[in-house]
Amino acid sequence: MRVLLVEDNILLGEGLFDTLQDEGETVDWMKDGQQALSALSVEGFDLAILDLGLPKVDGLEVLRQLRSGNGSLSKNQHIPVLILTARDEIQDRVKGLDFGADDYLVKPFDISELMARMRALTRRSKGRTSDTISVGTLEIRPSERKVSLDGSPISLSRREYALLVALAEKPDQVFTKQQLGQTLYGWGEEVESNALEVHIHNLRKKLQGRFIRTLRGIGYSLTLAEEAT
Repeated sequence: MRVLLVEDNILLGEGLFDTLQDEGETVDWMKDGQQALSALSVEGFDLAILDLGLPKVDGLEVLRQLRSGNGSLSKNQHIPVLILTARDEIQDRVKGLDFGADDYLVKPFDISELMARMRALTRRSKGRTSDTISVGTLEIRPSERKVSLDGSPISLSRREYALLVALAEKPDQVFTKQQLGQTLYGWGEEVESNALEVHIHNLRKKLQGRFIRTLRGIGYSLTLAEEAT
């Protein structure tokens, strides 16, 4: 999942950035509202974590512009937004929800609650009611970051897991290499030219050659028909 983190507190931002990456998410961290709007105008995200007290452009204005969907922001107009607020910012929390935020979390907070709220928002945005993503005999449980095939657990790297979830959330949809690369890698990360192909190869091997379909010159999909090519 590609996450936009907007937080100007360096200590908190660093902690969230590292933790989210450890949880398998791809994270772009912006430290002011203007940076956030710039990121939202050029990149597609699955979810935004938005602090309200931001320099240059405050969080409520970022949220207002995002939900307006004007111009280049339209690609992210409907992404889930989780706002972070201080305990005494009740009116700002109300305004945030009225402006289109999907949930809020009061500082200080427990990271496990943040992750649970992120998973809930993602489930709703993808139209799922269950934590488990099932494609045939393949099962993914995001709350535990566990994957099983035919009832047996599969060990995946962080990139392989993120790749599998992206494909499995929309089975039979074809993803281009660029789309999958944007899911796996944030800004500033060095990426070798064949990195995606290596992850696909390793993931297909661990899935016993099943599920992942290659459309040469186009991209990849995770097919409901388990035998893939």
